[in-house]
Amino acid sequence: MQSSEELEFADRVADFYAREYGFPPVAGRLLGYLLICQPPAQTIAELSEALLASRSAITGAVALLAGHNVVRRSRSAGQRVDYVSLDRRALDPTGFAGATYLEQAALARTALELLKDGSSERRSMLEEGAAFYEFLAARMPVLLAEWHAERDARGFRH
Repeated sequence: MQSSEELEFADRVADFYAREYGFPPVAGRLLGYLLICQPPAQTIAELSEALLASRSAITGAVALLAGHNVVRRSRSAGQRVDYVSLDRRALDPTGFAGATYLEQAALARTALELLKDGSSERRSMLEEGAAFYEFLAARMPVLLAEWHAERDARGFRH
């Protein structure tokens, strides 16, 4: 049985991920629980019971989080059930990829071309957006390199 503190923590994670990323609450609760549960790998049935949610809701949350490389399902030879656990790839810094920001900048610049005679307010917003994404494309690789140096200095496993 989970303590009320563990369930409250899972709810706090759910609130954060719903607010910041639009995740359904059950996906955030699942993530929060997987951060602290023992053992660290659990079956769908165990997660369903612990989080007081249906198996189908947990299965859907697992699929969503697995799609973001946050959790993984695994099954050992001879086992009949999958185990769900955190996926170390969740720490992969994909948000630091400059190409994504360059693509967003290109979209903003294309919109500017389509709005040659558009309102100056909307054009100004698009110009600022393009400049911002170009800025991020240039800065993110630098930040990633700084993080790698910090990570290595702290001795984190990667």
